[in-house]
Amino acid sequence: MERVLIAAAIVLVAVVVAVVVQRRRPDPPTQPGRAVPAQLDRNDFARPEAPWLVAVFTSATCHTCADVWAKAEVLASDEVAVDRAEWQTRKDVHERYRIDAVPLLVIADHEGVVRWHVAGPVTATDLWAAVARVRADAGAP
Repeated sequence: MERVLIAAAIVLVAVVVAVVVQRRRPDPPTQPGRAVPAQLDRNDFARPEAPWLVAVFTSATCHTCADVWAKAEVLASDEVAVDRAEWQTRKDVHERYRIDAVPLLVIADHEGVVRWHVAGPVTATDLWAAVARVRADAGAP
């Protein structure tokens, strides 16, 4: 009987220690919310009269940003305006749209409504397909 009481006491102490340690465990660090604007003011970007806008939010120190920009800039046409908002030169645009991570690429229609976005790297195939899909969904030729 004495052994059972000692074992029960040890189990009780272990449970109390586990509860105290669990309660002392700090909360995880706050995770940033990745802001993706739902709408853009087309006057903040190149060629506001174009039916479509591909806006790329970048930083000069980001190698992935350079790759995303290289893939995006070839989309420029009469129908598609392509604009780069680099943090170092257009910080005001980043702040206005609360961009907190780059690269961020958005495709917006003629009213500035964001129809598609991607944060981080993107393949040229996925980007071309996204432009084609949003244009087709909007009934564009």
